[in-house]
Amino acid sequence: MMRIFKVFGFLLLMCLASLTANAVTKGKSNNFDWNKVMDAITAVESGGNPRAKSGSCVGAMQISPILVKECNIILKNQGSKKRYTLTDRYDIQKSREMFVVIQSFHNPTNNVEKAIRSWNGGMKYSVKATQKYYNKVMRHLK
Repeated sequence: MMRIFKVFGFLLLMCLASLTANAVTKGKSNNFDWNKVMDAITAVESGGNPRAKSGSCVGAMQISPILVKECNIILKNQGSKKRYTLTDRYDIQKSREMFVVIQSFHNPTNNVEKAIRSWNGGMKYSVKATQKYYNKVMRHLK
């Protein structure tokens, strides 16, 4: 009887993992819809311009090379074969996918404030240093 529960539990976990992987590619992590937040960040970062450049950050969401590398590490550790290239930063859909990968790993509680501030200031952001950015994004969300 215990073996049946273990097998059932394993199958349930596999189904949940599959649902989570599919949600990441659709702009959702753990059934959380990041689309409005990503739209607001895109508006602040580039005005929606997929060719925008600022230093080493490029694309509509102003993605850095280090973020692409971090996404690829997360995907590899999750057993995914998907990988992103630096050129993918110019593709709005792939940029949004990278945002969701980062949020699903570093922000599993789907905290919108943390998502916005960390997008601007990194995972060890300062509230004070990210306040103006946070306010701008929030204005676009409302």
